[in-house]
Amino acid sequence: MTKILIVDDDKATATLLRTLFEIEGLEGAVCSRADQVLADVRGENPDLLLMDAHLAEVDSLGILRDLKADAAIGGIPVVVVSGMDRSDEFLSAGAAAFVLKPFKPADLMSVLRRHLP
Repeated sequence: MTKILIVDDDKATATLLRTLFEIEGLEGAVCSRADQVLADVRGENPDLLLMDAHLAEVDSLGILRDLKADAAIGGIPVVVVSGMDRSDEFLSAGAAAFVLKPFKPADLMSVLRRHLP
């Protein structure tokens, strides 16, 4: 089954996204701590990451750069979501796509499906 790792420290958002993915026939796993992202990517082996741009006062841009610099996991597509348009920053750092909040579930799924195997 196709797996998406949800990187978001908002528990309600992560739960809603995981439910959406289950409805769409996808598996959702959650990473809620910025310091665990790389380890969780290695452990979960997801097909895609859906990452919030801000995690508990940590800017996810550095996490994205670290992820993309790691040869073992850097090829996994990362879709970043944020309430602020920082698409240029994240796309130039290696994000596959950037989605501005608020978004409709169908619009998010359309973006994700373009980047899933």
